[in-house]
Amino acid sequence: MAGLRVDEKDLRRELTDFEERYPKLADDQLFVLWFLRAFVIEDDDQAANALVGGPRDKGVDAVLIDERAKVVFLVQGKYRQDLNGKTESRGDVLGFAQLACQLLGVEEDFAGLTKDLDPAVCQQLRGARERLKKRGYQLRLYYVTLGRCSEALRNEANRVVRRADGTASIEIYDGAQILLLFADYLDGVAPPVPSLDLEIEAGRGVHTSGALQRYDGKTQIESWIFSMSGATVARLYEHAGDRLFARNVRGFLGNTEINRGMENTLEREPEHFWYYNNGITIVCDKAERVSSGGQDILRVRNPQVINGQQTTRTLHQRSGEGYKASVLVRVIRIPRASKGDGNHFETLVSRIVAATNWQNAIRPSDLMSNDRRQIEIEREFRKLGYLYLRKRQTKYEARRVAGGQRHFMIKKEELAQAVAACELDPAIVRKGKEGLFEEQLYQSVFPTGDSYYYLSRYWLMRAVGSSASGYPERAYAKWLVLHFVWSHLEPLVRARESAERFRRASERWLPLMNSLDRAIYAVFQGAMQFYRRKRGTGATAIDVSTFFQRVKLHQQFERFWQSTGNNSRSRFRRAWLRFEKQCKKTDKGNRPR
Repeated sequence: MAGLRVDEKDLRRELTDFEERYPKLADDQLFVLWFLRAFVIEDDDQAANALVGGPRDKGVDAVLIDERAKVVFLVQGKYRQDLNGKTESRGDVLGFAQLACQLLGVEEDFAGLTKDLDPAVCQQLRGARERLKKRGYQLRLYYVTLGRCSEALRNEANRVVRRADGTASIEIYDGAQILLLFADYLDGVAPPVPSLDLEIEAGRGVHTSGALQRYDGKTQIESWIFSMSGATVARLYEHAGDRLFARNVRGFLGNTEINRGMENTLEREPEHFWYYNNGITIVCDKAERVSSGGQDILRVRNPQVINGQQTTRTLHQRSGEGYKASVLVRVIRIPRASKGDGNHFETLVSRIVAATNWQNAIRPSDLMSNDRRQIEIEREFRKLGYLYLRKRQTKYEARRVAGGQRHFMIKKEELAQAVAACELDPAIVRKGKEGLFEEQLYQSVFPTGDSYYYLSRYWLMRAVGSSASGYPERAYAKWLVLHFVWSHLEPLVRARESAERFRRASERWLPLMNSLDRAIYAVFQGAMQFYRRKRGTGATAIDVSTFFQRVKLHQQFERFWQSTGNNSRSRFRRAWLRFEKQCKKTDKGNRPR
């Protein structure tokens, strides 16, 4: 699903989802809220708290102060009904740009701004001004519209902001750019890293000719290859954090053999790091060579490290030794299509990822980690307090990125096994979990973004796995048993309310789960009896590990289950009737919130 074309209808559907959580907000406020979430800050509630627009807001719809980055963000949003229809007026755009001069100007300028201003907006701007004037914060203005804005007006707005007495900038996002931002949001690159300065290595006895630049007129792809000091690479992570790796197919892998090798090189022979290491690859939307303080810099916009996360993170962890090392850096500027069509961009990025990430092997499940369906599942799970591990990484790393909050943690490979065993031939799961992420099976295993679809199957898998624990033979039969029990459970949890009740009961192991456990136990007994009946005798007898790998075995088991030779059916039926009865109870303690 990654890279599929998106349009304004998709965006409006996303705003409807925000409306369900923030029903008191008007459409234009929801649009600004979404922009903040997609471009500035990861937390929905913090973005909502930044909204300040009203009748006397003087064009200020949101004020967000990032204390860590020392940046003040001001946003004005124009939620137009027709994408790229209405052209933004010169007065609206330049009036918003003038805010930079008023906020950063003398007290008289600020007094003119706050006169007749809504008190809530005024309070927010006073706090913003204090940080800008006394603490050296940067000011960034975002004019965000679904309409159009001429290039001449953009340039004029930039000239106005440059007159401000401080560090300030303005960016104008029109309808076409909003759709590109929305495509990035769906791909999990939200919020992005706006820009980074990549310092080209010089000095310390190292002589370089700057950056090798290559431009392909046919593809319009531009590339640079140069060297950076290890300490400078480490500072990229210090500045941008985990957002720098949003397009990477894995998280930080921690104490792997490759990462230990990098640490040893940094400790024992850092001067050779450049030769031993594969370097880092960065994709971006825009890049330009600039000079700052005599330092040659490549300034990149919307950068993403798609190969080299392990290198960057290891250098950050061993920053004391990194200043002696050098790193090979490749930057690739890939043109973005307008109107939200990111297929070419996403396809090329995916191929570069697969081709360059060879030191720590890439798996099929890794290549799907940034698929839009995976990102959708992650977001839906988060609403229910679940941490969905769509990228391969250490559990410590996953908890750290989640802010240390307590969550139920589910790996995407586990989810794939649960769905495949319930919906497909259980023999497919026995062949290995990586096969579930191959193209021919992926859409069947992940057909929806609905969290309840997955959690009912996942929690049943957990219950079946618990019943198999301690019985080696049952481990081979568990996918067959899961498939069978799911055929009975699925009608009971088809409704959202029933699925929610089953989820909560599973999380807390409420009494009804004891009845389910007894039913599962009976099916395991039946499965082992089935195996002993069908395995054969003597030298030709089939081993238990091989027997449950057979294709369409679930169909044979169903026929056996209904036969007179099955003495587990009555035990299952009694336990299942109790389970069904308890499932239908609607006492207050089990009602979904």
